[in-house]
Amino acid sequence: MKENPLKQLATLGQSIWLDYIRRDLIASGELRRLIEEDELRGMTSNPSIFEKAIVESNLYDKDIHNMALKKMDVKTIYESLSQRDVQNAADEFKSVYEKTEGKDGYVSLEVNPHLAHDTKGTIEEARRLWTALNRSNVLIKVPATSDGLPAIRQLISEGINVNVTLLFGLPRYRQAAESFIAGLEARVVQGKTLEHIASVASFFLSRIDTLVDPLVEKFIEPDGKKTEIAKKVHGQVAISSAKAAYQIYKEIFGSNRFKKLADKGASAQRLLWASTGTKNPDYSDIKYIEPIIGSDTVNTVPLKTIDAYRNHGDPKLRLEQDVKEAYWIMARLQELGISIDKITQQLEDEGVKKFDEPFDKLMAALTKKASE
Repeated sequence: MKENPLKQLATLGQSIWLDYIRRDLIASGELRRLIEEDELRGMTSNPSIFEKAIVESNLYDKDIHNMALKKMDVKTIYESLSQRDVQNAADEFKSVYEKTEGKDGYVSLEVNPHLAHDTKGTIEEARRLWTALNRSNVLIKVPATSDGLPAIRQLISEGINVNVTLLFGLPRYRQAAESFIAGLEARVVQGKTLEHIASVASFFLSRIDTLVDPLVEKFIEPDGKKTEIAKKVHGQVAISSAKAAYQIYKEIFGSNRFKKLADKGASAQRLLWASTGTKNPDYSDIKYIEPIIGSDTVNTVPLKTIDAYRNHGDPKLRLEQDVKEAYWIMARLQELGISIDKITQQLEDEGVKKFDEPFDKLMAALTKKASE
């Protein structure tokens, strides 16, 4: 019998986390099954996931009604529901956390997306969520905006686990890793321990191709001067970005600067591949898993993609294959008149908006449910 490809990923050093959370997944025992049978090692959530879970089901209606009777406002109701789900999931993953000695077994909860450009507000909310969750195996998600970076540094310096989210560009990824390391160094100055502080840097992939591909396709035409370049670049920018990001990761966390922190008990901030469900139906449904399998990385995937990989995944270490070609592809974008820096900034701006909108929709839906 063929070995489960998901379990094979774990032996190659890549952790699979689930990009989904809902109460019945935990209560039904399905999450426990995924942990035991598929070597699932963590879970992420975001405002969009909670909006779908709460609005598109009646699982939470009774609790919403009861809290409304107690005159709780909708933001408090949302926080109570989301925190309970995260706590219950974190308890399910506690065995993974202990087995991996704190490397895996994490569940993520995001700060209010409207705080993406508010450093002070992000720090205050992250502290509050961290205290309320009261679990060592949770991560507080903080967007890697220019205003989020100093918040990341401050939170790490306070020993709060951080999932740096909405990373699209290589320069911004460097800044996120720098913020993490600076936070650790600040703890050293304060004489505090670096042990048991966890962080991941969530690098979003499929959205890059979704935005870049149509721009590249304009150059794919009969006898076009740049047709051959465009064909080679098409559909490859996200994976190339991931391969380049991993080289930066190795450089930063293999440096003498980080080694001094590692000697004091610090763990590296692992790269986490996010937005790995395939959006283009012309692409493989496991396109954003197969080429980026690498040691000490995380891939957070939706249930549909987990099922697909279990069915026909072919796990091999590929993240450091064809790195020169990845750099070549990134360099060709300029020849096509495409600025990857402008693209990634646009994606960051749109990413914030894509979390703002479902959060607001959720608040409106909770208001309606609470009044019923």
